[in-house]
Amino acid sequence: MSDFQGKTIAITGASSGLGEHFAHRLAARGARLALLARRTDRLETTVEALRASGSEAVAIALDVCDAAAIGPALDQAEAALGPLHIMINNAGVGGEGMALDMTPEHFDQTFAVNTRGVYFGACEAARRMLASGVAERREARIINIASIAGLTVLPGLTAYCASKAAVISMTKGLAREWARQHIAVNAICPGYIETEINAHWFATEGGQKQIARLPRKRLMDITALDDALLMLAGPAAAQITGTAITIDDGQML
Repeated sequence: MSDFQGKTIAITGASSGLGEHFAHRLAARGARLALLARRTDRLETTVEALRASGSEAVAIALDVCDAAAIGPALDQAEAALGPLHIMINNAGVGGEGMALDMTPEHFDQTFAVNTRGVYFGACEAARRMLASGVAERREARIINIASIAGLTVLPGLTAYCASKAAVISMTKGLAREWARQHIAVNAICPGYIETEINAHWFATEGGQKQIARLPRKRLMDITALDDALLMLAGPAAAQITGTAITIDDGQML
């Protein structure tokens, strides 16, 4: 796998879960990291740990629901670390709830974070990659974190499934739109991994029964996504765009 010396990577939703994990993996490969999230206290803790290990990292406050704030946040990242090479749109919310119980506010919040935030995050990243010459050098990468929920029906998660299906569709559309500008746009569709979003559910009797119904009767380890992430962020993705890679431990079988 490639290292990322001299590469600036922005990660949304980096205060916990997958985003925080990705930060540590990429820092170990030499990346300069801009960690973006609402919970800046937790971001600062992660940044301190990364800096203590010799990595360059900054914490930047961002609520991806505020589309107008995404561009300035990326400007702040570039001012601190240099031109943006890789954008990882990871911020997400659960969006759980039966359709007849779903309020318009809950529905809108699910799409604001999971879909709208990803779309405008990708667009603002692409603008900067084009302006800086990163795209022309074939180094521009956008990675959207989708879900197997965008590929199948999960009970009680209709809004969430729809939001992630939209992410997969927009990934393909943006990849086609920016193909000749050499911006690689891809998605990763993880299966069930325990994070703060779902830990409360998997601790319940119902959650344990769901795990028991999975083909391998287990949740995935968070490290299962590492190789796909590194591939899509690295040189190999110069010829990979518009794809959605499913990594689910056979959970959809």
